[in-house]
Amino acid sequence: MSTRPPAPGAGAGVAAADAEAVAAQIGRRPRGLRRVAHRCPCGLPDVVETAPRLEDGTPFPTLYYATCPRLTSRIGRLEAEGLMREQTERLADDPDLAARYAAAHAAYLADRDAIEPLGTDTSAGGMPERVKCLHVHVAHTLARGAGVNPVGDETLERLDDWWHAGPCVPPAGGSPTD
Repeated sequence: MSTRPPAPGAGAGVAAADAEAVAAQIGRRPRGLRRVAHRCPCGLPDVVETAPRLEDGTPFPTLYYATCPRLTSRIGRLEAEGLMREQTERLADDPDLAARYAAAHAAYLADRDAIEPLGTDTSAGGMPERVKCLHVHVAHTLARGAGVNPVGDETLERLDDWWHAGPCVPPAGGSPTD
């Protein structure tokens, strides 16, 4: 079981150092970056909020995006182990889980539509019918806090403390620890 990272923290806009850290984390310049939606206990962004439309007007329905490579790697392992399939199967058998997952879908759409409505019921991560991308669900949980997305909550609880080794990208002029 993981020790849950601190509650969501952000502010309007993105500092240049944060944008540079995100670029180093994902290996490219981030698109549609609006704000840091959650910070890793090491201090770097680990989830960002993206605009519903990219700079060129292309719809981008993934509002919360996990950026820390250690976090995303650990989530990927859970996907490879079949957690998405297991959770999707449980949606069919557990009406309470299905209802809470549908509420997570509605909350995700409300967050995104408050920024800019895309005119679509498509949220992210397969919501509300199936579990498609655990990265989206963990990002949603980290950005909004526990209790909003049951799939994100459950997945986050299965992760180890990805931040324990220190920053995933180097501070200016340094090298990351692993």
